[in-house]
Amino acid sequence: MTTSQPLNELDWTDLAGRTLACCADIAACTEEPGQITRTFLCAPMHDAHARLDRWAASLGLQTHEDAAGNWRATRRSDRPNARTLVIGSHLDSVPNAGAYDGVLGVVLGVALLDALKDTRLPYHVELVGFSEEEGVRFSVPFIGSRALIGNAGELMTVTDAQGKSVAQAITEYGLDVAQLADAQLKADVLGYLEMHIEQGPVLEAEDRSLGLVNAIAGQSRLNLTFTGKANHAGTTPMYLRRDALTGASAFVLAVENLAKSTPGLVATVGSLKPLPGAGNVIPGEVQLTLDIRHARDEVRLGALDQLLTIAGQIAEERGLTFAHELRMEEHATPMDPALTALLGEALAAEGQVATPMVSGAGHDAMLVGQVWPATMLFLRSPGGLSHHPDEAVREEDVEAALRVGTRFLKLLAAQEEAR
Repeated sequence: MTTSQPLNELDWTDLAGRTLACCADIAACTEEPGQITRTFLCAPMHDAHARLDRWAASLGLQTHEDAAGNWRATRRSDRPNARTLVIGSHLDSVPNAGAYDGVLGVVLGVALLDALKDTRLPYHVELVGFSEEEGVRFSVPFIGSRALIGNAGELMTVTDAQGKSVAQAITEYGLDVAQLADAQLKADVLGYLEMHIEQGPVLEAEDRSLGLVNAIAGQSRLNLTFTGKANHAGTTPMYLRRDALTGASAFVLAVENLAKSTPGLVATVGSLKPLPGAGNVIPGEVQLTLDIRHARDEVRLGALDQLLTIAGQIAEERGLTFAHELRMEEHATPMDPALTALLGEALAAEGQVATPMVSGAGHDAMLVGQVWPATMLFLRSPGGLSHHPDEAVREEDVEAALRVGTRFLKLLAAQEEAR
C-alpha cells in the first residue's frame, strides 16, 4: 500500500472544516425554508446529492442514485477479486432537524477518501447516503438500507399520509421502481462502517470526543389502552370510580421502576392521552405508548412481558380493561467483534479512549449489520442534543474522527493485503 503524501502531513483541521462546510451546504437543501426538513424522496434530496457529487467528482469517484433514492459513490481497487467496504449513513431528517444527524457520517465517508486520495487500497469502497432512515414520511424506517440489502420490495405498497405508495414516490422522484433489485449491493462485502453523532449525553459527560459502539439496542414500541368508565367528577365517590387515568399512571410508575432496577434497560411512556379529556370528567379511557430498549433481546423481551403482566394486574385491581398492540420491533444488533476490535485499535493509536458503549438509538447499521459485519463510531453531541435545530458537533471531534477513520481504513487494508 503506497501513497504520494504521508497521512501525518495532511492538514486535518482544513479537512474537518471542509467536512462541516459540506454539512452546512446540505442543510440548505430543505422542504421548509428557515428549518431543516428533508424527508424520503423529497425534491431537495436531488440538491443534497448534487452537493455530494461535486466533492466526490473531485476525487474521481463514480456516483449515482439507485432506485430507492440512495446516493452511491464507488472507489474501485486495482486488486483482482477485491472485497468491498461499505461506508454509510442517512441523508433524510426529522422535521425541523439539526444539520448533522446522519449527514455527518455520509460526508465523513467522502472526507476519508479525500484524506487517502491516491493511496492504494486492496478493497473497493462503496459510500452510501441512505435515502431514508427516520421513517417520517411512510412511518416505516430504514427504507434505504433495506434496499441495499435487498428486502425493500415488500414496502412498495405502503402509503404516506397523502395516500401515495412508496412505489409512486419513487416514480415521482424520477427513478424506476422496476430497477429496485439493482439497488441491492451484491458484492462480496468485507464490512460496513457507520460514523454518527451520539445523539446522547454520555460522551460529553465522560469528556470523550469519540465512542466505540459494540451494540445497537433492540427496541419494542407499543400502543396501550386502559379502559374504565367516564363519569361526573363531582358526583362519583372515589370508591365507585373506574378511572382509566389513575390505572395508567400506576403503570407509568411501574415502567420507570422496572427500568431503573434493570441494568442497561431504558423504557419510556412518551405519549399519554386521557379521554374524553375534560377537567370535570373522570377519564374513561387512556391511550399511551411504550418504548423499551436494551442491547440484549432476552432482557428487553423479558421486561416487556413483565410490564404487560403488571398492566393486566393493575387493570384487574381497578376494574379496568387493558389492551396492547405491537407497533414496531427491531432486534438488538451486536457489532462485529473483529471490525470493532480493529476500530478500537485505531482509536487507541490516535490517543482516544476505546471503551465500548451501546447505542440506544436505531441506525442503518441495525439493518446492514444483520447481513454484513458492521461497526460504528460515535462523535460527541454537545449538550446531548439531537433531532433539534441546535444540534451541534465540535470541529476538533470531527478532526479526531477523520484521523481515527483513516487509520482504521489503513489497518483494514493491511489485513486485506495479508489474506
